[in-house]
Amino acid sequence: MNVNKHTEMGKSRRSVLQGIGAAGIVGLAGCLGGDDDVEDLGELLDEDTDEFEPVEIGHWWTAGGEEDAFEALVEGFEQEHPDIEVDSSPSPGGAGSALEADIRNRVVDQSPPSTFQVWPGQALTDYTDEDLLYDIEGHVWDDDMREAYLDGPIEASRPHGDFVAVPINIHRLNNLFYNVDVVEDAGVDLEDVDSPSALLDAMEAVDEAGYVGMAQQTQTAWSTLQLWAQVLLGEYGVDTYETFIAGDVEDVEAEVRDTLEIVVDYSDYFNEDASSLNDWDDASAYVNRGEAAFFHQGDWAAGEYEADDDLEYGEDWDHVAFPGTEEMYALNMDSFVFPKHNPSPNATVQFLRYAGSADAQERFNPAKGSIPPRTDVSDEAFTPFLQDQMADFQASSEQPPSIAHGLAVPPAAQTDVEGAFANFIDNWDVDETYDELVNSFE
Repeated sequence: MNVNKHTEMGKSRRSVLQGIGAAGIVGLAGCLGGDDDVEDLGELLDEDTDEFEPVEIGHWWTAGGEEDAFEALVEGFEQEHPDIEVDSSPSPGGAGSALEADIRNRVVDQSPPSTFQVWPGQALTDYTDEDLLYDIEGHVWDDDMREAYLDGPIEASRPHGDFVAVPINIHRLNNLFYNVDVVEDAGVDLEDVDSPSALLDAMEAVDEAGYVGMAQQTQTAWSTLQLWAQVLLGEYGVDTYETFIAGDVEDVEAEVRDTLEIVVDYSDYFNEDASSLNDWDDASAYVNRGEAAFFHQGDWAAGEYEADDDLEYGEDWDHVAFPGTEEMYALNMDSFVFPKHNPSPNATVQFLRYAGSADAQERFNPAKGSIPPRTDVSDEAFTPFLQDQMADFQASSEQPPSIAHGLAVPPAAQTDVEGAFANFIDNWDVDETYDELVNSFE
């Protein structure tokens, strides 16, 4: 996996949203009406055809394990559908910002690719509000898929009721990675760390033992926003989190303020150069080197430890669910959609069906460093760490969507929330940040 991917994503994709304007696609699409000549997908499809137009796939997976994952996906599809040509349409650069801009332009021109990679959930609001995506229930989402997917990915696939996306992977966000020797040397028993508040006590013990309590970068805001979201989930649960992402921030004012205060307290135990580190992997290296006890990040951080020949999973580095979130699997996902004005509807529906299959997800996810959203995929091809993640996912009772990665709140609100956290990491002012979070949803 490209280990810098999610840092770049945190900057570049949001730069595009801020530069174009989160409502840009809505306004431009609105000028066009956002309508295809045919409203019902079934009227476009010819289920009996044996002649297909090429399926063009827009994506940003152009480097490292992500490129390998995409190639494995295409290879599997071509084996199953040798009569359908795949036209890969990558938009490299900016960790997705280039694709974001390309898709906007092509939507405006009513000439989108057959399908494209996109975050599901509320990140799709700009498209669904203008009726730019087809409802694929029945044509792609059938009983088999419904039974294989848990509620979290299903709900992200239909943010406004209709099924419009097919998730192909999951990255878990509520991980707490740790250096085994440092934690033991500090005398911390992780079984006693059952809440974000208790984690603060553990970091104090680590600090007293001469180590960094929590490795972190604070030059960009997204990782601290992501950290705060886990603190909110761990301290107050999914109901409070759902109230916040629904925009009813004032209904959970005490909880939001308290968890912001906890993060401020955490900052006392960050590495001293946190504000000068631009990339999450620079912070993660403190754990590799045995200089820090804890590190919160998405599951992609495991690639840093697995690539270190001196570290063994379970012996030198390990992870637990972020304290208080043990039965949760906080989601970030990629998905494919079926845009209107589609150049190859028959081929596109075949590709989306394949993307939602066990075979596709078993091929794609090991190289991507993620897990399948389907629960019936064999774990044999996955690393021990990802096997454990798969087991945790299947045992989870809640799968809350990510704020930091756009699944949980509409694009305009997400941009403003991240802006609030950009100020927060600059001044650690709880009152100001709370007010900005309230305003983010107005």
